[in-house]
Amino acid sequence: MSTVTSSLNKWQRKKLCSLLNHANLSLLFKASVHGFNATTFHQKCNTQGPTVIVAYNKSGYVFGAFTSKSYAQTGQNVVDSKAFLFSFNDKEMKEDPLRVVTANPQYSFTDNGPNFDSLVFLYNNSATVSSNPGTYQFDPQKMHGNDLQLTECEVYRVEDCEGLMEKPWRNVQWNSERRQALLSTISGWKPSVSSVKQARFLLVGPVGAGKSSFFNSINSAFKGYVSMQANTGTAGTSLTTQFRTYYIKPSNNVTHIPFILCDTMGLEDGVNTGLDVDDFATILKGHIQDKYQFNPMMPIQPDSPHFHKSPGLKDKIHCVVYVIDISKVKLLSDKTIEKFVVFRKKANQLGVPQLVLLTKVDEACPLVAEDLKNVYQSHYINQMMQEISSQLGVSLSAVVPVKNYYQELEIDHQTDILLLNAVVQMLRAAEGYFDDFYNPEERSE
Repeated sequence: MSTVTSSLNKWQRKKLCSLLNHANLSLLFKASVHGFNATTFHQKCNTQGPTVIVAYNKSGYVFGAFTSKSYAQTGQNVVDSKAFLFSFNDKEMKEDPLRVVTANPQYSFTDNGPNFDSLVFLYNNSATVSSNPGTYQFDPQKMHGNDLQLTECEVYRVEDCEGLMEKPWRNVQWNSERRQALLSTISGWKPSVSSVKQARFLLVGPVGAGKSSFFNSINSAFKGYVSMQANTGTAGTSLTTQFRTYYIKPSNNVTHIPFILCDTMGLEDGVNTGLDVDDFATILKGHIQDKYQFNPMMPIQPDSPHFHKSPGLKDKIHCVVYVIDISKVKLLSDKTIEKFVVFRKKANQLGVPQLVLLTKVDEACPLVAEDLKNVYQSHYINQMMQEISSQLGVSLSAVVPVKNYYQELEIDHQTDILLLNAVVQMLRAAEGYFDDFYNPEERSE
């Protein structure tokens, strides 16, 4: 199964959002994944409210259409005075986007596909566009460079950003002193059980959510510069195919790292794909060793050389961390939600505490992209955190937003503060695990 990720780069997204009053964009449909046809378009995009179609061609044009109405596949003409076509060109980044409104709002679009009369996307259920200026008047050269072959076609739900709350709903100090205090708190933490030297955190999440990027980002926060150790990128299936345990080395600023991050295959919708629940349970119990190669067709067997037959408390997982792209919260499939529920039930049975990390907060909300300190004042971020809390059945206090390093060359104190706050919450959860299951005789001083 291919990963459904946006093709918009940072500059393109900024240009598009400037046309949409800096709204949030949630990806609904991607033709290269779902098919270049109107049937799957309607399956993914009907009754979604305001949407924007974004088409790409080899000539470097990004163009499309916005409607404030819902698709319903009625086959009727739809009145929409807010509808418009748009275009901009990657090769002419300094120019303002082209925006074209309809001359007759009575015929803004025809509800039988992505049909805006003058531009018909997915024309004849193919990777092409029909262009015939009429209801919308434009110069075809400026609109799409007379290149009607599509390399991609996407549809985004356009969501009102709703501005900022009057006060942050979680109080965070954003100065460099706070960053150093967090580093000191983490460095000084020790497991309360003498047999454990480092807490073990297991990262679990859908393909592309940012599990490996989170490790790299945490590593960067401790090193003091952007570091890339775990394999990251965009792929159709999970880039992580082995069970990996990542150790962070102490640096000049931090003398002790009291935790280990464990990475797994990503969750996938299909049968016999992605992380298996039996392997998940075996990891929690401490049986799977570093660099075990996952086999989605069959869970690990006790005779495997990577099977630890007699794990101790130090080998078990002390906190499960579900990693989810915040912009995909409303797009999680029923099958993915079902897998999360099964995993949560298994972790609960074993008494392992669980947290949820919501990544890519800067991509999800333009106001947070402008200033990361807005993360706990953003209505949208708050709404998505409550949504995932409800979907997965976890307490809102167990949901933590973060921003990973993915294109930066230097560290940022505000990014570090969110990341390090997440680590502190993991350590607190692990401490709860030790408190619940082990008696005073096993406590370290």
